[in-house]
Amino acid sequence: MILAVDTSLGSAVAVVGLDGSVRGSAASESPRGHAEVIGDLLVRALAEAGATPGDITHVAAGMGPGPFTGLRIGIAAARAFAQGRGLPVIPVVSHDAIAFAHLLRRADDEAAAGHAMVPADADPTFSIVTDARRREWAVSSYTTLDDDGIPLRTRGPELEPARTEGYVPVLTTAVSAGALGALAARMIAAGRVEPMAEPLYLRSPDVVEGHTPKRVSA
Repeated sequence: MILAVDTSLGSAVAVVGLDGSVRGSAASESPRGHAEVIGDLLVRALAEAGATPGDITHVAAGMGPGPFTGLRIGIAAARAFAQGRGLPVIPVVSHDAIAFAHLLRRADDEAAAGHAMVPADADPTFSIVTDARRREWAVSSYTTLDDDGIPLRTRGPELEPARTEGYVPVLTTAVSAGALGALAARMIAAGRVEPMAEPLYLRSPDVVEGHTPKRVSA
């Protein structure tokens, strides 16, 4: 089973089978207090799945984009759990997980409607948009699922001024850890797991180390 952790927006944890089925999940939509809730969410997700740490074979970490302070907490939690169990960490772009869930929902809607929601001659591109604060959005664009069932990203993630013209936006305020884990399962099955990379902060932290030595009086 896969333990999926994401703190790029709120805080979310899920336990997902290697077949992509979500066995248990827990989340907090608050964009703050990640460190205070992540441990409890881990316990709750495992309990809902009826799983123990020994049942976990992989750990998926949401890599952002997201604010520096919150995002690094989830990645650190994923890495610590994996290191303690000697497990591999699967880095997953958080926007990819959002796009994955969106495309699956669209496929379900098309199946229910009996026709494609996007006309054959229309541009299928859509953009996942999340609040990057400071009147900016983090934006990634996608078309469809590729042959391995993984979202085909055409650009991003990148920062842009907050706007709605120029693309079809899918505004999102939360990342589903279940979708992130299910996407990780497809990446494992397709042999497309990338090495652990740097988080997608997109912006330097607000607090930086000063370059001027502090004067100390005798």
